[in-house]
Amino acid sequence: MEGCGEDGQVKLLGVAYSQFVVRVRIALALKGIHYEFIEEDIQNKSELLLQSNPVHKKIPVLIHNGKPVCESMIIVQYIEEAWDRKAPFLMPRDRYDRAIARFWAAFIDDKVIPSIVGAFKGQGEEQQKAVEESVANLLLLEEVLRSTGKAYFGGDGIGLVDIALGGLLVPIQTVEKVTNIVLIDAQKTPLLSAWADQFCKANKVKKALPDRAEFFVRLSARRAKLTSPPLAN
Repeated sequence: MEGCGEDGQVKLLGVAYSQFVVRVRIALALKGIHYEFIEEDIQNKSELLLQSNPVHKKIPVLIHNGKPVCESMIIVQYIEEAWDRKAPFLMPRDRYDRAIARFWAAFIDDKVIPSIVGAFKGQGEEQQKAVEESVANLLLLEEVLRSTGKAYFGGDGIGLVDIALGGLLVPIQTVEKVTNIVLIDAQKTPLLSAWADQFCKANKVKKALPDRAEFFVRLSARRAKLTSPPLAN
């Protein structure tokens, strides 16, 4: 997309397959913000990335009118605040509801992601423990979704928590295929399962999601390396 116009100069540094970059792309797409996507080489990081995020040297980085913003969920909240007059609104209007949304977005980063990474990397009992922890975390999110009585965590439309978890959907579903495990179960978490289907089919969301076939090849190769027996001396 062209990165300059009524929205100002907007650039996004990242890689298309990163779930954290996907979160930002979803937020930008929902808001209808034009931006320039600059594909990074993670093995050979650009000077622009290193200058824009000198602390962590990681993607994603949003550059708005020359000013960099780092960390995916911080960027998503920045997008909502910078373009707060553009619908849809990604954060609740009520301050208490905003705090609750931030809590569950942090829960996804602090609890859900590590447990799913453990399920992907682990084997045997270690993997089983990580799977159980992942399912327990997702069951909590099932109850949060149930409490809204709506299609999305954000209510009738996609909000902060939807983006936080939705950016992980392709990785989660690919992990399930690669490892032959079940994380989002239509029986145990029917609302979450229906939410995942609806989220991925949303017009502006599906264009921001990574290519599933390419992601499967990438994760399959990583899993094969993790499970390969060590070479004998």
